[in-house]
Amino acid sequence: MLVERSGTIKQLVMAGIMAVSVMFTTQVQAHGGLALAEDMCVLTVGPYRMHFTGYQPLSQEEEFCEDIPEVGKTVIALDYIQEELRPLLTEVRIIRDTGSEANLDEITVFHLPPKVYPTASITIDHTFPEKGKFVGLVTVSGGPQEYVSRFPFSVGEGRPTPKIAIIAPIVLVVAGVAFLMMRKRKSDGAAA
Repeated sequence: MLVERSGTIKQLVMAGIMAVSVMFTTQVQAHGGLALAEDMCVLTVGPYRMHFTGYQPLSQEEEFCEDIPEVGKTVIALDYIQEELRPLLTEVRIIRDTGSEANLDEITVFHLPPKVYPTASITIDHTFPEKGKFVGLVTVSGGPQEYVSRFPFSVGEGRPTPKIAIIAPIVLVVAGVAFLMMRKRKSDGAAA
């Protein structure tokens, strides 16, 4: 009976360790037109791709790829991955997510009109004064067809608590209790 329980406890401890190790694996996440691939945020606009980097200089947070953690000054850089984008017009617009894009001018909070960026880099410097849900629109035109990438994001909801910060203490407590139970049973068995 003691051997059976000891085996079950060991299995639980091993399952906990495996659960924690799975959380450390690389994840690929998609968020509208944005995706995390090989530690790079990539924005897809039709057949074209741009590297997306966002950060908030006043909060000294690391770069972000999707949701903007805090309100305030935000800098976003879009860098062309493909040379074919250099002669094309690119337009960038940030709108409030109202569920309808019928009147873009009314819901626009930031707008860069269509322009050619021969340096292959676009910098967006905007201050978000309040929390909310938004949509980024990047339009590429001037070629055979117009392409639009639409990606929703939120502002001011903070950084999500990593799963490891929640699960790791639980696993450690379970492993500690299991260890103490095994130790107590061994000492009880030796005393008998």
